[in-house]
Amino acid sequence: MYEHLATFLGGPPNPYHFNLYSTWAKHGWGMIITGNVQVSDRHLSLGRDMVVPRCISKETLEPWKELANCIHGEKNKAKSKSNNAIGTLAIMQLNHAGRQSSNFLGGRAPFVSPLAPSAIRVGSTSKEPSLISEAVHRILFQTPRSMTEDDIDQVVDEFVKGAKLAEEAGFDGIQLHMAHGYLLAQFVSAKANKRTDSYSTSTPENALRLLRHIVLSIRAAVKRENFVLGIKFNTSDYSSSDENESKRMHEQEDIALGHICDIARWGNVDFIEISGGDYENPEFMISSKARSSRQAFFAHFSSRVMAVLHNFDAQDQSASSSHSKSNSKPLILLTGGLRTPEHIYTALASDHAHLLGFGRMSLLCPGLPTVLRQIEASDVGVGRYINPTTPSDMTPLHSLPEPDLTLSFTQQWPWSWLWTLIPKIKLVGAGVGMAWYIAAARVWATTRRSANENEDLKRQQMKENEAASDLYRMGPLEALVWMWIWTRAPELQQSPGLFMGLFLFALGVPVSFFGLYTLYNSFTLI
Repeated sequence: MYEHLATFLGGPPNPYHFNLYSTWAKHGWGMIITGNVQVSDRHLSLGRDMVVPRCISKETLEPWKELANCIHGEKNKAKSKSNNAIGTLAIMQLNHAGRQSSNFLGGRAPFVSPLAPSAIRVGSTSKEPSLISEAVHRILFQTPRSMTEDDIDQVVDEFVKGAKLAEEAGFDGIQLHMAHGYLLAQFVSAKANKRTDSYSTSTPENALRLLRHIVLSIRAAVKRENFVLGIKFNTSDYSSSDENESKRMHEQEDIALGHICDIARWGNVDFIEISGGDYENPEFMISSKARSSRQAFFAHFSSRVMAVLHNFDAQDQSASSSHSKSNSKPLILLTGGLRTPEHIYTALASDHAHLLGFGRMSLLCPGLPTVLRQIEASDVGVGRYINPTTPSDMTPLHSLPEPDLTLSFTQQWPWSWLWTLIPKIKLVGAGVGMAWYIAAARVWATTRRSANENEDLKRQQMKENEAASDLYRMGPLEALVWMWIWTRAPELQQSPGLFMGLFLFALGVPVSFFGLYTLYNSFTLI
């Protein structure tokens, strides 16, 4: 879940992150994975990423320690001591954007190319190109520079430094972001990787070479024996650009399944998260209503993985890795589209995954674990919620549906007719949904934490329900504006003068264009 709360062009965690993660920590989630933490400050995604510091020192470690403490929570620590429970695991998600690092927000100087396996620009392999879509992708993304082996070694070192940061800051582990079209996913993608060397996609060993190098290097560098290492895995990255949908989905499933089996044989990965989508086909950004068919595919794929791993011969796991911490099989984490207790319990009962992940649902209902515990402890019990005859309005989460992100004026004639003539760009359309949830994250991030740690649980839940209800008053255009024009941004809190300058600049641009347009029309009339 991308928070978009750091300073502009990246930085360490700040009080906004602390507030957001403390809100979740109060409810005892089993594991909390941060939004992507970029290992390179020259390869950001949307400009407000948390970034691994160039130098790890006592001073630069402090905000990361604070974030780990917020995720663990004092209550969780107390519970861990008294009941011998593990408490909430704090996992830092490490990422490198690769070719998906944009021109203007990526942290590089203008016209400096990002790194990627091959020099293939985002959008250049799109199956449904249009002039507007092509123009948008050309403006946002530059043709990347194909990485040399020295570049690859540097990226490995950057991921290792990120893992060391997590260890020293008190996190319980890290997750390598190998999904959504970012750098690690690009190396296994036939549409992004056209290399012919040992990092090509010609064989599974070559395709996974970079990932395995990073995993082994992290295991060698990290001293803590129980340090968790997970991977966010993307089935969509296995498709090429010229296949039909049915063939593409079956082929990518087989290749991805083979890669997961290979990773399982390494014996040093603790969990694998199943996800999907990239910036060319951004399924991970859109609402669960629109991606229901894809979510069904992920559930089917994860259940197939579960079946394979269940029959996986432990003796077949590779013992060749000198840094293998155990011979255990990785747990499978399924994320996305789980919006009701019925979905949640059915997914577990059907053996679709060992673990279930919640991104957007955690913003609509930060107290979801508390709600589910109350259901289990109630007289109604779990059975009623997985009974198909149960009325949907009996679900406590029924009042928190997906937000309506349609533009109301497009439903009325003649705008509805005009709207059908405008080419639709998947990245832009998906960005509206992402903007709404980023704005929702900022609501929780700017909500003051209660000073009373012993505040009644029902009172806390009432406050959170009221705040969640307020979210639905926010429309898609308001969310887009708030995402990009954030008056409470951390850098503006430190320098109010900077805010005034940016405000005047933002105001001046449209005024200038309007003036030039008016001047042009006046000359035309003459």
